[in-house]
Amino acid sequence: MSVDRTTDPDLIGFDPARLARIDQHFGRYVDDGRLAGWQIVVTRRGEIAHSSTYGMRDVEAGAPVERDTLWRIYSMTKPITSVAAMMLWEEGHFELNDPISRWLPEFADVRVFDKGSALKPYTVPAIEPIRVWHLLTHTSGLTYGFAQSSVVDALYRAAGYDLGVPAGLDLAGASAGMARLPLMFQPGTGWNYGVSTDVLGRLVEVVSGQSLDAFFTERILTPLGMTDTRWWVDEPDAKRLAALYTPHPGTGQAVRVDRIGAAALNRPDCLSGGGGLVSTAADYHRFTQLLLRGGELDGVRLLAPRTVRYMTRNHLPGGGDLASFEPEGFAETVLDGIGFGLGFAVVQDPVPARVPSSVGEYYWGGLASTAFWVDPVEEVTALLFTQLMPSSTYPLRSQLRQLVYSALVD
Repeated sequence: MSVDRTTDPDLIGFDPARLARIDQHFGRYVDDGRLAGWQIVVTRRGEIAHSSTYGMRDVEAGAPVERDTLWRIYSMTKPITSVAAMMLWEEGHFELNDPISRWLPEFADVRVFDKGSALKPYTVPAIEPIRVWHLLTHTSGLTYGFAQSSVVDALYRAAGYDLGVPAGLDLAGASAGMARLPLMFQPGTGWNYGVSTDVLGRLVEVVSGQSLDAFFTERILTPLGMTDTRWWVDEPDAKRLAALYTPHPGTGQAVRVDRIGAAALNRPDCLSGGGGLVSTAADYHRFTQLLLRGGELDGVRLLAPRTVRYMTRNHLPGGGDLASFEPEGFAETVLDGIGFGLGFAVVQDPVPARVPSSVGEYYWGGLASTAFWVDPVEEVTALLFTQLMPSSTYPLRSQLRQLVYSALVD
C-alpha cells in the first residue's frame, strides 16, 4: 500500500482541481519560510486521492522532502500505544475498570494536589484509584511538565519531567517517578493532556512481559508492514530524517533546533508510548487504514471492529465535550463539540469548530505539527507531516480539513 500511487480522484468523489488547492495553500507556508517542508496524503475508501511533498526536509543541507522522509510523530505515537493496550484487553488480560496498581504498584497510594504552591503544595489522598480507562482517556489526573499552566506542571518540571524524563531513567523508572508526583484532580473527574499514555505503555510492558519496543515490533509494526517506524534513527537512515524547526519569535521564519531534534538519532533510555516514535507517511497510512477498516488490513487483524468503534466513541465523564473540562494548554484550540475516546479525540458536533467534518471522525496530532484523521462516515483519511514545534504555531490542521472537505463533491 504505497503512497506513491494515486487513484483518479473523480472515481472516489473528489474534485481534482479542488484537491490541487491543498498544495497551493500549504506551498505558501514554505515559500515564505514559515515551514521548511511538508508531506500530505488524502485517501478515500482505501484509495489514495492525493499525495504530495513540498519543500525541504533539511533546509541547511538542501535536502528535499521525499516520499520516504522520516518524521518525528511525537504524540501520534499515542494511538498506537492505545491499540497495543486494547489488543491485550481483547485477550482478557485486564478490564478497563481495573486499577492500574494491580500491575504498577507504585500507583497504589497516589495523592492529588489540593492547594498551595510549587514550593509548598498541599495534597490529599486519591478517592478513586487510577483505572486503565483513565489512562486511555487522559482522565487520570497525570499531566505534562512542559504545559507550564499549573502548579502540578511546575512540580513535574522540578522533578525533571519536562519535554522528556530525567536522564538515565527507563520506562519503569519514569513511571515510578510519575507516581510520586501529585495528580491534578481526582481520577475520572476531569480531562488533562499528559503522561497517561506513557504510563499506559508501561502497563503494556508489565502485562505482556515484553519491552514496549518488542511488543510494538512483534505485534503491530511487523504484522502491518510498518517497517520504517522506529524509536530512533540509526546512521544509515539519518539523512532521511527531517530536521526540526521552531518559529523565530521576531520574523516567524522556521529556525532549526538541533538540541531537541538530535534526540531522535539516539537510542532512548525511556521508550515513550506517549511520544517516542519516528515514522513515514507510508507507514502511518497503513495504520490509519487499519483503523478505517475496523482493525484489519491486508488479512492482518489487530482489533475487532466493535473494539475500534468503542474506542472511537466519546468516553468523557457525563458525555461532555473537552471544552466543558477547561483543559489547560489548549487556549488556541476549539474544543466545543469534541469528545475523547480511548486514544483519540472524537468529533461530536463539527459546528462549533467552524470546519466541516463528520460526527464520529477521530484524530490526533503531534508536537511538531503532524496530524491525522479518520472519517468513518465519508471513508476519508488524511495525513499531514512537517516538523515545526509547537503544533499551535499555525492552524495547519483545521486548514487541511477545510481544503479536503471542500474538495469532496459526491
